[in-house]
Amino acid sequence: MRRSVLLLAFALTACGSAATLTPKPGQSLPIAPRGARAVPTPAQLLKPTAQQRPQRSDELLTSSQARRSDEFDLPLGGNQD
Repeated sequence: MRRSVLLLAFALTACGSAATLTPKPGQSLPIAPRGARAVPTPAQLLKPTAQQRPQRSDELLTSSQARRSDEFDLPLGGNQD
């Protein structure tokens, strides 16, 4: 049992590729986006933008504050004619 777990772990670690990414033979990288001066490299295409991976906000609530009244918080079933 232990041997099979070790073989499985070894097989999973061998799945990763350490080589640099290149297009398949006969294919090229995507065209440059509109407004870009050059075609992005594979490393640039794989780097997530700030919108794809936003930073975490660690701002904690330090004191409670009373809510202001909401004039649009109307009771249900108001005016039924």
